[in-house]
Amino acid sequence: MTTLAGRTLFVTGASRGIGRAIALRAARDGANIAVIGKTETPDPRLPGTIHDTAAEIEAAGGRALALAVDVRDESAVLAAVAATLRRFGRLDVLVNNASAISLGGTLDTPMKRFDLMMAVNARATFLCAQACIPQLLRSDNPHILTLAPPPVTAARWYGAHLAYTLAKGGMSWVTLGLAEEFRAQGLAVNALWPRTVIATSAIRLLPGVDPARCRKPEIVADAAHAILTRPARSCTGRFFLDEEALAEAGITDFDAYAVTPGAALLPDIFLD
Repeated sequence: MTTLAGRTLFVTGASRGIGRAIALRAARDGANIAVIGKTETPDPRLPGTIHDTAAEIEAAGGRALALAVDVRDESAVLAAVAATLRRFGRLDVLVNNASAISLGGTLDTPMKRFDLMMAVNARATFLCAQACIPQLLRSDNPHILTLAPPPVTAARWYGAHLAYTLAKGGMSWVTLGLAEEFRAQGLAVNALWPRTVIATSAIRLLPGVDPARCRKPEIVADAAHAILTRPARSCTGRFFLDEEALAEAGITDFDAYAVTPGAALLPDIFLD
């Protein structure tokens, strides 16, 4: 399979950034995309809404269904899956992209922020998978792709920002477990993580990050496309870096993805 034409994707956190880029890349193939997110009205700090993304998908040649969903809410997630099936009649791909970030230390992390990160990252990854898997297993090439790093054991990442590392790592462990649990049923469950920092709106709000030294979200979108078009039965349980997924697809020139060609790129966290 080299295209996502006619496939239905359920993409969380699709209002902006990487989720939006993944949805638009699939749209260019003629895919159906359920645009899952909370943002319905523009935020001056974080431009982009589910309706904006849906309009862009339609303009790019795909079909879109914008659904305002809090991925922490089980009933809302189940209702969104049901709405996706009513609209498109099938479900082939789940992209767990929604994530909450806070890089504070232990004494600077209120429990409200800790709970938010655990719920949006680890819990929602499990919840969305649980809601989608019964339908995914009916697809002839089902995929779950989660934006999560390779499982982290190095102590420095826990010391740097314990709460976020726990929450993001939860997404990685869910990926590992689901891949093994559903391997025999032909469901591909993989993770994808950028080698460098990606210039998203959210990243631009973090102090100390120079967008000029980042790559564009399109590198992750193209890597996701390369993974999601693979045969599911022969590609599961992997923790891809964007560069690796593209290199395996024959793409090794990454210069076009740089915000500023030639600039020294910032390596992403959780990577040695």
